[in-house]
Order: sequence, then C-alpha cells, then structure tokens
Amino acid sequence: MATYLLTDIEQALRDSWSAETCTPEYRDRWTPENPARDQCGVTAMVLNDLLGGELIRGEVHVDGVRTDFHWWNRLGMGVEIDLTREQFGPEEVVVGGDVIVRPPVSEWRRLQEEYAILRDRVAERLGLG
Repeated sequence: MATYLLTDIEQALRDSWSAETCTPEYRDRWTPENPARDQCGVTAMVLNDLLGGELIRGEVHVDGVRTDFHWWNRLGMGVEIDLTREQFGPEEVVVGGDVIVRPPVSEWRRLQEEYAILRDRVAERLGLG
C-alpha cells in the first residue's frame, strides 16, 4: 500500500477542483483565480475519506450576519486541517466550529455529484483507483 504525505493529498485535491466540484448554487462565482471558493464541503468529505477524523462546520459571517457555512477537518489530537480557508475575502469571518456527524453519501440531500467527481479525481491523481 502506498504512503502519502498530507502535501500529496493536498496537491491532488487542489489539482482536482473546478466549477464542477463546487457548490452548485454558487457555481457562477467560482474562478480559477480563487479555486478554493465553495469547495469546502466536498474537500472536507474527501479528506475525511482518506484520513478519517471529524468534520467541523463553522459559520461564515459578513458584518455579523451569517451568509454561509464553512467545513474543515479535525484529525487526532485536535489537529485541524482547513484546505479551503483562503477562499474568503477580508470581509468574511469564520466563527464557531461544531463537530458534524457524517451521514452515508446515499442520504445526502446535496453535493453527491460534486463529491463523487472530486473523490474520483483525487483517487486517480493519487493512483488509488
């Protein structure tokens, strides 16, 4: 079985992002200049597939008002990994962070297709599939 560094996994994820893998209702604001934009949910799920740990969800606030949610990962010993944090502008602040229990993919109401595309691209780049 191959061994991967977190940098290998991060690069595979970053190389796999596109408008096809971002949140559908925000697809029109995704650009190659800010490739992490609206990739947090599917990225956190794929990283969870590969490394386990917990999924964390915080709120994105602008001027004190929640405008969205943001997802990232927590691994053992409380180590948090957020591969999409750079997506936010200076007016956007992530607050809080609750552990979210991940339902089976078949029960997801949204992002199934985007998750599957990202998962498969990352697996191909890592030589897993």
